[in-house]
Amino acid sequence: MNNVIVGTDNNFQQEVLQSDIPVLVDFWAPWCGPCRMVAPVVEEIANDLSGKLKVVKVNTDENFQVASQYGIMSIPTLGIFKGGKLVDAVVGAVPKSHLVGKINPHLTVN
Repeated sequence: MNNVIVGTDNNFQQEVLQSDIPVLVDFWAPWCGPCRMVAPVVEEIANDLSGKLKVVKVNTDENFQVASQYGIMSIPTLGIFKGGKLVDAVVGAVPKSHLVGKINPHLTVN
């Protein structure tokens, strides 16, 4: 969990929208089974892409402002943000390969 940031209504602007690198935002809730299934995948990606991708988990039960701002209707929703904008999203528990395939085009090549 050390590469995963807890996102809130209060820090979303700073951690996600003002980030210098792309951000994967995991919109989840503790009662959501598929969210618990995808959590280890999200943590693996956070570790694999540390320094290239920031990973932020937003509990939608506690942070409904951000969730409603982005129209999150189903969880888990994994949003990819770049330059302060939502550029892609995946809804539901998906395999790691699918998620990485969605993230890779948004990573900055150094």
